[in-house]
Amino acid sequence: MGGDVIVVGGGVVGLTTAVVLAERGLRVRVWARDPAEATTSAVAGALWWPYRIEPAEEAGVWALESLEVYGALAGAPRETGVRWVPGVHADTRLDGLGAWAARVPGLRQLPPDEVPGPYATGLAARLPLIDMPVHLAWLRGRLEAAGGVVERRAVAAWEEPAAAAPVVVNCTGLAARELVPDAGLRPVRGQLVLVENPGVEEWFTAADAGAAETTYFFPQPGRLVLGGTAEEGAEGREPDRATAAGIVARCARIRPEIAGARVLGHRVGLRPARAAGVRVEGVRLPGGGLLVHHYGHGGAGVTVAWGCARRAADLVTGRAGGAAEGPRP
Repeated sequence: MGGDVIVVGGGVVGLTTAVVLAERGLRVRVWARDPAEATTSAVAGALWWPYRIEPAEEAGVWALESLEVYGALAGAPRETGVRWVPGVHADTRLDGLGAWAARVPGLRQLPPDEVPGPYATGLAARLPLIDMPVHLAWLRGRLEAAGGVVERRAVAAWEEPAAAAPVVVNCTGLAARELVPDAGLRPVRGQLVLVENPGVEEWFTAADAGAAETTYFFPQPGRLVLGGTAEEGAEGREPDRATAAGIVARCARIRPEIAGARVLGHRVGLRPARAAGVRVEGVRLPGGGLLVHHYGHGGAGVTVAWGCARRAADLVTGRAGGAAEGPRP
């Protein structure tokens, strides 16, 4: 099978980019080393919020574009996995955020006596919360409806996809460290605990961007997701028992009923952070083909997926500005 573009990588960034390209009329194939459910994207707690991503100004723009899309997708939560859910960002101030925050509807500073736990400051918001296994399956379905295909195939060198299509888009996340190669990529390990939801209906976060330990919980269908960690440079993918116990204890300080919730499972993901920030750049391959790099999204790949995918697609299609794909469910 031929095609116009091969997207390498089948996580949320790769699938979203493939959808944008296919809906611009291109014949798109996704080469995915792993099934979507085995990617870092599938592990994400997936609350919309620009977290651990640079460059901050561009990320804010991409995040707002994606917020608009997720807002529309929340109209069909069973199909898309996207829901509007209220919650609190503790230990956070509006004046400490970027310009993007002023455009988030309903985001407001809380008085100290309304902030849960031992925190003096916090923000209240109603934000998209994405059930990633459902959303990844929906993205694949939307891609296939636009004529795209997903193939299980690993890539060892760019010559392989370049021999099959004139344009290659690199959405390989942390794997770009070896494939590009890019020594500026580093893992930021995140560990989660899944428990039966004891009745928690709102999300909560206390996640300083520089902290190795974070506290958050997200009510997802059939489970409550507890986190977490942000361990710079850690490569281990096996859950650590002591770390898991610490996560549960921190979350239980905010909602004591979590302490007795039955554990359903553990998850570990490696966020693809990059010293120079997200790379969205087109380069020419020796044979004349176009390689568009689109990786390094840190802890906010879901948050910026649609806006950033449009920028990568612009490099493929030659558009000077952003496009209007997106918010239809």
